[in-house]
Amino acid sequence: MKIAVCVKHVPEGSSRIDPGSKRLDRSGEGALNHFDANAVEEALRLKGDGDAEVVVVSLGPAKAADSLRKALAMGADRAVLVSDDAAAGSDLVATSKLLAKALERENTDIVLFGQQASDSDGAVLWAAVAERLQRPVVSQASELSVSDGTLHVKRQTEFGYDIIEAPLPAVVAVSDAINEPRYPSLKGIMGAKKKPFDTLSLADIGVDAAEAGEQGSKTQVLGLGEPPARGDARKIEDDGNAAQQIVDFLAEKRLV
Repeated sequence: MKIAVCVKHVPEGSSRIDPGSKRLDRSGEGALNHFDANAVEEALRLKGDGDAEVVVVSLGPAKAADSLRKALAMGADRAVLVSDDAAAGSDLVATSKLLAKALERENTDIVLFGQQASDSDGAVLWAAVAERLQRPVVSQASELSVSDGTLHVKRQTEFGYDIIEAPLPAVVAVSDAINEPRYPSLKGIMGAKKKPFDTLSLADIGVDAAEAGEQGSKTQVLGLGEPPARGDARKIEDDGNAAQQIVDFLAEKRLV
């Protein structure tokens, strides 16, 4: 069995939009999206002591390799990074196409995603990739097992749980309640340096530059603006009679 895990390198700390490019500023430090760590852990659990292969796949700049190496240190067998300047600014549509093309090369039985990315919180990329691959997809998986070529999923919903079966190959987005991701050991960190790591260009995955980046995207940011003012706001400094000032303000607004 071959399992692919799609992971994302996300900015650490608070996110900001670059007013020039109108895109998320990714110039600072980054890390493995913590929701994707659950997907990596689940892939390793499914592999167990068997002969399955776990490959982690990502789309991003060269420094996204740091997040892939963390996944390798956790126990993944191989990493694939699609990195090309022409892919910068890809929206959901373009990103799903590039990932699907990279995954087609791998011919995997299962593709795992985290439920969402902490920098965008879209929670739809896995569905778009599954559509392009023409595979069944299950989201919010809180339990996952495979037997006789069939995927068995306990899906978490706001009303309880769904029990779902799907034939392989399939795509699954796991919830962050499915497991507790392991911390990479020192042995794992050292071993990750020797594991296969492929960096692919758009040409390598058979995608023209016009199909990626802003050219290949179907959405466009037209402008950015500050949040609207709150209107008639009044700041009260506590000099000993703040409570009375609040009461007076509410009385003025006929709220008391």
